[in-house]
Parts: sequence; C-alpha cells; structure tokens
Amino acid sequence: MVSFRELARRLIADGVVETMSHQRLSKIAQEDPAFPPVVPIGRSKAVDYRLALPYFRARTVRPGWRTDLKGKPPAGE
Repeated sequence: MVSFRELARRLIADGVVETMSHQRLSKIAQEDPAFPPVVPIGRSKAVDYRLALPYFRARTVRPGWRTDLKGKPPAGE
C-alpha cells in the first residue's frame, strides 16, 4: 500500500506518466469507478501499487484544451 503522494512519485519515476500530483490522483479516484480500491489511513488515502500500476498503464489520457494558447474550442469538440 502506498499513499497518493508516494503513488504519484512512483508513477513518474517508473515513466508511466510525465506529471502527476496527489491532488490529481484524488480527483481520478473520485471520478473513475475503475480506479483501484482506496483505503483511508488517518487523513491520507492509500492504494495497492500492484493494482494501480496496470490501471495507469492502460489509462487513456485526454488532455484538456489550452484556452490560454488556442482560445475557446470550436463547437462540437
């Protein structure tokens, strides 16, 4: 079991993702029902790294539209 902070650090160190924060992990865990089971430990959250690694390797990344660079996206996107 690793905390969300440690999970973010390991995913970057293992080259699975370029960037990740514990806040982003918390948001993904809330929104994606396929996220591995989360265990609360005190005020922290933890997840089994053996389950999280394949989840993130298979996860499709959908980056947002950079409105600061491109303006608003065209209708339909």
